[in-house]
Amino acid sequence: MKLSLIIAWLLSFPLSSLAQNLKDMKTNQNAETEIRNVIENYYFKGIDEGNTELLGKAFYKGALLFGDINGVPYFKTAEQYIEGVGNRISPQKSGKGFKAKIISIDIMNSIAVAKLNVRMYDFNYYNFITFNHIDGQWMIVNKTLTNVQP
Repeated sequence: MKLSLIIAWLLSFPLSSLAQNLKDMKTNQNAETEIRNVIENYYFKGIDEGNTELLGKAFYKGALLFGDINGVPYFKTAEQYIEGVGNRISPQKSGKGFKAKIISIDIMNSIAVAKLNVRMYDFNYYNFITFNHIDGQWMIVNKTLTNVQP
């Protein structure tokens, strides 16, 4: 009888940890859906259309952008970047096409990193976008980028 109780007690541990993992998995699935929404409907769409209002919804006000374009260092604040997008001919209007895809999204608690590929004009950008869950929203807090020649 005691042995049966001990075995039952020991078997209960993996089940409770599995329940916790399922809860975390559901939470991460919700977070991933929200992040994908920001990327696809605000970030990608904002870049393609030259829509600064959409981009403004994706970026945290104090976000910074770093990287290199063809070996030339690149640094801007989110405000400078969004203003630049608004002052150029959008990929959509240029007729040169726009192709963007999400390669991966990694989430841990209130932070996430997305790896993206954005092809526009004559560029083949790889972006690493860092998100933070701020006031109930996933916001871009940092962007690093580089142009990779095909």
